[in-house]
Amino acid sequence: MELDGSRRIEPIILVFAETGGRKIVRTARQAAEVLMQDWPIDDGEEFFTAVKTCLDVITGDAEPDRLRQAIIRAAAEAGIAAITVIG
Repeated sequence: MELDGSRRIEPIILVFAETGGRKIVRTARQAAEVLMQDWPIDDGEEFFTAVKTCLDVITGDAEPDRLRQAIIRAAAEAGIAAITVIG
């Protein structure tokens, strides 16, 4: 199995209300880092789906667009503003 964390997604700007911090997610690796290090909740259903989808994209079992949609849903669940950018 070949891992590819560099698989690109259309950018998403995440704005964290509690800290005011911002993160731009452009790759599966960046998505994994944000989900594991910066996410304010780690027990939501959409959060778990996003983590699983991230792994699936990195292992080549899912397309990057699925990850983008999963992150947007997880952000809504966690109260994170997700600004989508079409590039």
